[in-house]
Amino acid sequence: MTPDPTAPDPSEHDPADPAPTPPDVANWFRLDGKVALVSGAGRGIGAATAIALAHAGADVVVWSRTAEQVDHVASQVRTLGRRSLAATVDAGDADAVEQGVADAADAMGRIDVVVNVVGGAMPRPLMSTADRHMAGAFDHNVLTGLRLVRAAVPVMLAGGGGSVVLVSSAMGHLSERGYLAYGTAKAAVDHSVRLMAADLSPRIRVNAVAPGAVLTEALAFIADDDATRSSMEAATPMRRIGMPDDIAAAVLFCASDASSYMTGQVLAIDGGLRRPNFVFEMPDL
Repeated sequence: MTPDPTAPDPSEHDPADPAPTPPDVANWFRLDGKVALVSGAGRGIGAATAIALAHAGADVVVWSRTAEQVDHVASQVRTLGRRSLAATVDAGDADAVEQGVADAADAMGRIDVVVNVVGGAMPRPLMSTADRHMAGAFDHNVLTGLRLVRAAVPVMLAGGGGSVVLVSSAMGHLSERGYLAYGTAKAAVDHSVRLMAADLSPRIRVNAVAPGAVLTEALAFIADDDATRSSMEAATPMRRIGMPDDIAAAVLFCASDASSYMTGQVLAIDGGLRRPNFVFEMPDL
C-alpha cells in the first residue's frame, strides 16, 4: 500500500504530550481587574451597561448629570462586589470631562474601557430643522463621545490600551421622516468610530452598537399604549421591542476580549429592522 504523502508523520508527535486544551471562550467576556467608565449611566441603557460590566468583573465609574441616579447605579455595582465611583459630569462640558477622567484615574488607578451612551435629539420636519438643531444634535451625539475619548486615551495607553464603545442608533443607517438632525448625527457617530479606530489601533479598539427602539424612559409612552406597542412589534422582525439589557450585552462583547479582533465596527442591535418601526405622521409638502 502506497503511503499518503499528505498524512501527518506520527513520528512528529509525542504520544505522551497531552492534546491541546481548547480555549475557554466564555472567559473572554470577563473583565476582572479592569476599570470601565460609563458616561450617561444614570438610567436606561447606560445603567444596564454599568451593571452588566460589573457582573463581568469590572470596577465601574458611573457618570451622569443627576447625582441621585449615579449614586443609585454605583450602589448596585457595589452590591455585586465591585468598586464604583459615582460622579456628576456634564458630557457637554469639555473641561468637566477632562477633570472627570483625571479624577476617575486617580480614584480607580486605571481606565480600560470607555462607554459613551449620551445622545439624542428631538424629531422634527426638515423645514422646521434649523441650523441650531443640527449643531445641537452634532454636539450632543458626536462631540460627547469625542471629548470623552480624547480625555481618556492617555490614561488607557498608560495602562496598556483598552476598548472604546459608543452607543449610536439604527437611525444612523435607516431613513424616515422627522429624523434629519438625529439620524445625520448618528451617521457621523458611526463614521467617527471607523476613523478613531484607524487612529488608535492597535492598542485601543473603537466600536459602536446601534440600537433600534429600546424600552427606556424615553419610550415609556409605548408601555402605556397597547396599539403603538403592538404596531412597533409587528414592524420588527423579532416581534418585540428591545430592552436595555439587550444593548448592554452587546456593549459587554465590544468591551471584552471576546471582540479582540474587532475594531471600527458598528453592531446593529435592532431586532432586524430594515426601516424604522416607529413612524411620525408628517404630510407631504
